[in-house]
Amino acid sequence: MSSRRAFIKSGAVAVFGIGMGGIPAFVAKAAQLYKAEQLYKKKKILICIFQRGAMDGLMAVTPFTDEFLKAARPTIFMSPVRKGNATPLIDLDGRFGLHPSFAAFEMLFKNKQLSIVHGIGSPNNSRSHFDAQDYMETGTPFFKSTPTGWLNRAIGLMGHEATPFRAVSITPSTPRSFYGPNATISVTNLNDFSLRPAKNKIDVNSTAKSFEDLYDQTTNEMFHSAGKETFEAVNMLSGIDVKKYTPANGSEYPKSNLGNAMKQLAQLIKADVGLEIGFAESTGWDTHFNQGTERGTFARNASDLANSITAFWTDLGGAYQDEVTIMTMTEFGRTVKQNGTGGTDHGRASCNFIIGNHLNGGNVFGDIKPLAIENLEDGRDLAVTTDFRTVFSEVATKHLMLKNNETLFPDWNGKDLNIMKSI
Repeated sequence: MSSRRAFIKSGAVAVFGIGMGGIPAFVAKAAQLYKAEQLYKKKKILICIFQRGAMDGLMAVTPFTDEFLKAARPTIFMSPVRKGNATPLIDLDGRFGLHPSFAAFEMLFKNKQLSIVHGIGSPNNSRSHFDAQDYMETGTPFFKSTPTGWLNRAIGLMGHEATPFRAVSITPSTPRSFYGPNATISVTNLNDFSLRPAKNKIDVNSTAKSFEDLYDQTTNEMFHSAGKETFEAVNMLSGIDVKKYTPANGSEYPKSNLGNAMKQLAQLIKADVGLEIGFAESTGWDTHFNQGTERGTFARNASDLANSITAFWTDLGGAYQDEVTIMTMTEFGRTVKQNGTGGTDHGRASCNFIIGNHLNGGNVFGDIKPLAIENLEDGRDLAVTTDFRTVFSEVATKHLMLKNNETLFPDWNGKDLNIMKSI
């Protein structure tokens, strides 16, 4: 964060990367004398992944029996029928087919640990990436100026004491959904998680007796504002050997930004530092040209997403899977008709994935009508038939056991889809 204003706006703990040096000596010395009391019992954990750029839901989960879609996509339409050396769709239920690069999801679907919602999107018809992402992350699709994000509001509704690691985003900056008064942490790499004191304010060889002493010594405004929660967070993390982490159950994470983020979230969960909401990003979904079929831009992104999530899920194993639900989101979908450069343009509805042990899984939820022009939004797009708040609300309230849905999503009172089982 570059300013105190940014710190206050996001409600985030002030943490900084200092390269590969790890936790500085003055913090490590104080950590040996300071024992952070864990203020939580085992709680449910929600992991959200934002697919930035707008995923083509019709390619991710294709209604392959729809002749209108086939006609609209002469070179990028895919079928579950094998033709030559081409890799076919994975037939889920006789109507919808999973893109082959999402193959890692097939067993989760069969095991009823994966639910898909199709036709999901925002009631606001903006096709601007930035606006649509803001609307989705604030949870107020007609009020872009809402100061808080829906995940920050969820934190405020939990109603119990927590550690500084309650909400962690493994991203370069604080996501809009984390903005608000409740403390969160955003960090790119746990290897670099540390505090950066004001120059000439704290002796790096300090022999302070506790983090409180270090806190009292600093007069730097933003560092002081971070408060004792920051010291507690660094102390808790100092016990995790991030660099030597070995994933369990033969799990192999992709060597990508998302794969790295998911691996670090798994580390935090297993370290029992009190994580309850985790956030990561998958980028590159803006497929205006050369979208491809079984190979290409879409396929690479799909493979990375599916393999990162399934590696994380496998790594958690039975000891943690019952506590965790994963949910993806994307700002909007793509046009039904392909464009002249082998891609698809900004559209309306897409689909999302929910993974967990407490789902009515193995189902594709949502109302998708035949893609004839009279059923398309503005004559060109898959219509939004499920407001994103319907899904976000049900997953968050049932999994995290939140009570006040009106605070979580103001001006919305829709009905659940019964994606989640009642706990």
